Amino acid sequence: MATAYNLEEHRAALTGHCYRMLGSAAEADDAVQETMVRAWRNLDRFEERASLRTWLYRIATRVCLDALSDGSRRARPMELGPAGSVDDTLSLLPGSQWIEPIPDARALPSDADPSEWVVLRQSIRLAFVAALQHLPPRQRAVLLLTEVLGWSAAEVAESLETSVASVNSALQRARATLATRDLTQARAPLSEEQSTLLNRYVEAFERYDVAALTGLLHHDATLSMPPYSLWLRGHEPISHWLLGRGSGCRGSRLVPTSACGSPAFGQYRPPAEPGGPHKAWALIILELSGDRIAAMNSFLDTEALFPRFGLPLELAP
Repeated sequence: MATAYNLEEHRAALTGHCYRMLGSAAEADDAVQETMVRAWRNLDRFEERASLRTWLYRIATRVCLDALSDGSRRARPMELGPAGSVDDTLSLLPGSQWIEPIPDARALPSDADPSEWVVLRQSIRLAFVAALQHLPPRQRAVLLLTEVLGWSAAEVAESLETSVASVNSALQRARATLATRDLTQARAPLSEEQSTLLNRYVEAFERYDVAALTGLLHHDATLSMPPYSLWLRGHEPISHWLLGRGSGCRGSRLVPTSACGSPAFGQYRPPAEPGGPHKAWALIILELSGDRIAAMNSFLDTEALFPRFGLPLELAP
């Protein structure tokens, strides 16, 4: 007989699934909590024909579909308009419009086998989650249940109370849509070369050696700063930003973490007065491609993000 403890064992797996569906860590937490409530109320209906986790996935999928019924979708700055320039006005958009980052530890179950873990990690990357937002909710659910969780079309059809033909049709359309998105960033675990790249990035950033920093970027790398809609592409605009309007980051300290299946850092800017603590400024998520950095994503809502990642809001001098 399943118990509340048994349900709790599946929280990370469910959080990852709801995050892929919703694109928001906060909304994923809410959806998982609602899933737990519904599961607890209906434990007597769990017939153990499927695993407890499969049953919970079914409930979580329905919770997410209910939440997505209004047709809203989240995005990244790069999807809302063309690349800007360092002279553009900074437009602040509501947090509800953005893909939110999530800690790996909150979204990846510790009991996954190595091959399953790789797939689950790939599927919480920012680019993939953003691409999912272009799918209607039921197509999104079909794709995740089949391609990420490995369910058969018959299992998905039963879960969504539809036909196998409808599931196969939705899956075909979802695959066609994702084929139009750029999902080429590195998907394998970090190579030794990429680990060295990250060390060089931290050293260059903390020295604020902008020439060395931009030398680590792809020629068409991007810099984005949600909740601002402005984003930049290429060495010259990024370099000009760092040396100009972004120069307050000089003297920053970086604390490593992991987010969305990617290397990440808590960035702390130096105090206005000498001797004070460094203050939380951004959660930086790097997207790597080969031996270069393809994207620097700086999420600035530190009051919401840092506690979620277990990062302090200040660093002692």
